[in-house]
Amino acid sequence: QLHLVESGGGLVQPGGSLRLSCAVSGFPSRRTLDEYAIAWFRQAPGKEREEREAVSWMIMPSGLTHYTDSVRGRVTISREKDKNLVFLQMITLKPEDTGTYYCAGDGWGVGGHRVDDYAFWGQGTQVTVSS
Repeated sequence: QLHLVESGGGLVQPGGSLRLSCAVSGFPSRRTLDEYAIAWFRQAPGKEREEREAVSWMIMPSGLTHYTDSVRGRVTISREKDKNLVFLQMITLKPEDTGTYYCAGDGWGVGGHRVDDYAFWGQGTQVTVSS
């Protein structure tokens, strides 16, 4: 069972930048990060878990990345394979980017934009964009 821990959130002014990190561990025997898809979701204030929005995800076996339209061009997902880290670099942040950001992993290396596509979740890190 995967264990995911997010870090890097904080308070930033509009136009600022943040880099979120997701440390992934707990791989079953002989499995590695290369076999999973890892996503970043945002839960906006007042929204429920089921309303989390997929910001970006990476299909580790292929390295393919996906971005939701609202962040494309401002967000980059990347990985540091040797350390089992996945990053979300965000620039030109806007107030509407505010929310709790969750790192999520699936068990099949397929990914997707839905909450139900992912079985494993971190505890989240808060991002607040405000002047």
